[in-house]
Amino acid sequence: MPYVLGLDIGNTGTAATVARRRGESWTRPEVVTLGGRSAVVPSVLHLAPDGSLRVGEPATEDRSGTTRDFVSRVGDDVPLLLGGEPCPPETLVAELAAWVSHRVSAYEGEFAEAVVLSHPAGWGPHRRDLLHRALWTLDLRNVTLLPRTVTVAESHAARGFPGTTAAVYALGGTTFEAALVRRNARGRYETFGLPQGLGTLGGTDFDEALAEHVRATLGREFTGAEAQPARYGLLAECNRVKRELTIATEADVMLTLPGGPVRVPVTRARFEDMIRPAVRATVDLLVQTVHSAGLTPAQLDGVLLAGGSARIPLVTELLTAALPVPVEVEPDPQLTAATGAALAACQVVSPRPRRPAPVPATAPVGDAAPAVPTWRDAEPDHPRHGEPPARPPVRITPLNLPKASRLALARGRGRDREG
Repeated sequence: MPYVLGLDIGNTGTAATVARRRGESWTRPEVVTLGGRSAVVPSVLHLAPDGSLRVGEPATEDRSGTTRDFVSRVGDDVPLLLGGEPCPPETLVAELAAWVSHRVSAYEGEFAEAVVLSHPAGWGPHRRDLLHRALWTLDLRNVTLLPRTVTVAESHAARGFPGTTAAVYALGGTTFEAALVRRNARGRYETFGLPQGLGTLGGTDFDEALAEHVRATLGREFTGAEAQPARYGLLAECNRVKRELTIATEADVMLTLPGGPVRVPVTRARFEDMIRPAVRATVDLLVQTVHSAGLTPAQLDGVLLAGGSARIPLVTELLTAALPVPVEVEPDPQLTAATGAALAACQVVSPRPRRPAPVPATAPVGDAAPAVPTWRDAEPDHPRHGEPPARPPVRITPLNLPKASRLALARGRGRDREG
């Protein structure tokens, strides 16, 4: 069955959704399970001993052939090292996108008609062009890039958000983004104003705050060599407890020490006290973003949340206190951007007819104007079919993986993720 693919590659996690064509319409996007039973796989690449490129954390503690946090590095002239070889960050993002595309095609029996890939709202033409070129090199030529804030807004709109102007609050694993979106004359969302962000604050900082509390509580019992396995798994356990506390008012951090299992009880109130200064900083930046665009908070129709930590009740509490508008969060905000990307991809394949209302002066006019989504018009560097994008001002030597690497990757795309 024909389908489109929505893809969200974040600094810490990657998610994908598909929408299938049903007659003249499309089904609601469905989440693709990319790794085991998880809807989100780590945005981590590593070179296995056999020279193949794998997705996810390696099974061993050796991290010499592993790279992460490459999305935020796109546009950086300094390449990352992977297995001792220099690699441009955009190549790594493209490799991960190709892995997802092939994994999904193995499930569906064919490749997607269109792919929409979300990217940070603050990216300009240069970064988008770098990624387009990297995708083109891997034969991913039907990919449209959209700001993550736009795909977030599209997902909320599909669930019933009726607003015209909104603030988007996207709290990722290691980054935070704040931006404004509004509906244009064609009924699609676009960004406006100046997107702002914090590149060193995200959900992993909340995990670390909880981990520090556990270390202080256990004291010397947690410092010996015998406790190394427990220390190694502490952050993952704190991440689990963080998610549990979005629903429960109390949860236990459970660890196994040499003396036996231990539980460190944590209340939601105690946890929120630990992270309150960081959450307050994100809310203040969102308010600053609104004012910098010449708006008052009352002129917004709502605040749209996305990101795995957006479900923390403290986030909604502080946003509601700062902005007198509805705060919208989906059941699993970690999938919001990917869901909106698939909805946008439906419009790439089957654009809605133009409205008779006047269009902006920059939009095509006349009977011969193509009925395509505004997103393409807003990205003049988007490569047209059969035509590669213009070269960026800086050329970076691409990664020359061993010949067996991409062959092994291609063969492994249909199998379960390893490591």
